[in-house]
Amino acid sequence: VEDMLKANGGLYEKAGDWASHVVTDGNLITGQNPASSKAAAEALLKLLAAG
Repeated sequence: VEDMLKANGGLYEKAGDWASHVVTDGNLITGQNPASSKAAAEALLKLLAAG
């Protein structure tokens, strides 16, 4: 997936294995793995609070 995204102009970023990593792009929130669950939920709450 990483190679295909980069080849088509996409942005790809990651943290170390099993580290928390969340990216928010507009209304899209993605988490790297289960360790990102709390941070992804916090990002969602922040987005909802902003309206």
